Amino acid sequence: MKYNPDELRELARAYALVNAVEHGGRAAVGPVMGKIMAEKPELRPHAREIVAIVREVVAEVNKLSLDEQKRLLEEKYSWVLEKLSKPKEQEKTLPPLPGAEEGKIVTRFAPNPDFVIHLGNARPAILSYEYKVIYKGKMILRFEDTDPRTKTPLPEAYELIKQDLEWLGIRWDEEYIQSLRMPIYYQIIKELLEKGHAYVDDKPGEEFRKYRNSGKLSEYPPRLRTAEENLELWDQMLEGRFAEGEAVVRIKTDPNHPDPSVRDWVAFRIIDTSRYPHPLVGDRYIVWPTYNFAAGVDDWLMGVTHILRAKEHMQNTIKQKYVYEYMGWKYPHVVHFGRLKLEGFIMSKSALKQLLDQGVSSGIDDPRFATIAGLRRRGITAEAIRKLILDVGVKYTDASISYTNLAATNRVIVDPTARRIMAAIPPTPMIIENLPWEKREFEIPYHPSGKLGSRRISLEGPTATVYISQSDKKLLKKGSIVRLMEAFNVEIVDIEGDKIRARFHSLGLEDARKHRALIIQWIPGDASLQIELLVPEGLDLIQRRGIVEQAAAELKQGDIVQLVRIGFARVDALETEDGSVRKVVMVFAHE
Repeated sequence: MKYNPDELRELARAYALVNAVEHGGRAAVGPVMGKIMAEKPELRPHAREIVAIVREVVAEVNKLSLDEQKRLLEEKYSWVLEKLSKPKEQEKTLPPLPGAEEGKIVTRFAPNPDFVIHLGNARPAILSYEYKVIYKGKMILRFEDTDPRTKTPLPEAYELIKQDLEWLGIRWDEEYIQSLRMPIYYQIIKELLEKGHAYVDDKPGEEFRKYRNSGKLSEYPPRLRTAEENLELWDQMLEGRFAEGEAVVRIKTDPNHPDPSVRDWVAFRIIDTSRYPHPLVGDRYIVWPTYNFAAGVDDWLMGVTHILRAKEHMQNTIKQKYVYEYMGWKYPHVVHFGRLKLEGFIMSKSALKQLLDQGVSSGIDDPRFATIAGLRRRGITAEAIRKLILDVGVKYTDASISYTNLAATNRVIVDPTARRIMAAIPPTPMIIENLPWEKREFEIPYHPSGKLGSRRISLEGPTATVYISQSDKKLLKKGSIVRLMEAFNVEIVDIEGDKIRARFHSLGLEDARKHRALIIQWIPGDASLQIELLVPEGLDLIQRRGIVEQAAAELKQGDIVQLVRIGFARVDALETEDGSVRKVVMVFAHE
């Protein structure tokens, strides 16, 4: 979709003025970007271009005095204040399901517990749950774990997947594990063998492919066996008379189907579970159903009415319908959707596993991963993930989403409840002289709204050392007036290397406005904690160190805060010494 840069610039200016007036004359890019993306989600594919425009507009607005910002907002952009005061529009709804009846639909989410879920395969889980709620139906959670060799289940994955789903707000009504249902699959395949709709193939794979690819599959010798012969061979498979790879069971299909992979697909194969034991059933079974057989059978037996899955499963739908036709079953309604990709993140299970095996990552909740656990640890909320999935919906086309888009959605959600905390990363000392007090306390609110309480920061005079961010130091000039956020104003006396000398100028905010003073964050040197900020960038995890105000000691693991002028971050750990917090570890989420 195209957009008008001039119209976008006006919208950005309106929101930048609102943000600046709310924050004492200084707007920030993140909140402005969040407002634009919340209002115009269709612009998310252009997020990179739009954020460049927003940065320019914010810089222009921040050059104005607070009085000028207020005047412009009231005279030219009052419409944005009216818009913000109106009730929010209803959340985007999903399209109707084909053939759905209220109270009668059954959806399912069927993960393979060989790994935890990520943003891509959380999509069918969220969509299946949302439709269950819309139609007042039922949702099934089914673990598809019948491949102990190539997709070896992880014992811990069963529980971790459930934890991720619960965190996402998904509640299922029934739960099944396929490896505990093996006798059911044996019963169904035996019935198909008896009816002549399946056969045991004990020939090398090369021979089967020769017949299949030459158009002579109907003449393939194992396919011509009688039901009695196939049942005898099936018993021999169960008894262990065939080794791994020596025999399979195939479903008879159209021998001339245009898709060669559909022709007589494999329903059961032998796996040497003495070498590849299953974490739940060990080596109890050596003959295992393939995905298409087990999933197809279970969807019918569990009463699934609607399947929501990625379009790469279209071929599986074709295969499974042969079993349904032979058994006299009605196939569920299927909604296929495109792939979902989060740009800059690895979404492949195999690639993620490889990184874990190589020791590149610390675990499945690594904030560089697009796993639900990784996104959660990074500070992305379940509400943001859900909203993103619902915005994309069930489109058949593939969707590629930038992290900027996800961050914009998350920012709108966390901004009202995230406490503002001051940090200097890395810190630069500022020595302030001529303070007109021996000790003074400043009460600083945690949020511009005033709804999240406040903390008190004390500073002793007549000389004190505070720390500011190195990025703020670069903006200072000798003789300039600077306001320490929510406190007082100082005049810069000298800047020598890494040290800054300043002297008290005044207390009032009006004095700061009169001098167009830069507002910077500050941390008292004697009331600070160490901070380690982990910043994910691609496959790098950059460690940034500095100091943070003492109030951070009151935070809890999992809290999402806004580090002033740095961005939103999630508390990862609080390190203590002698019972007191000495260091706070946070993971950077986004601006």
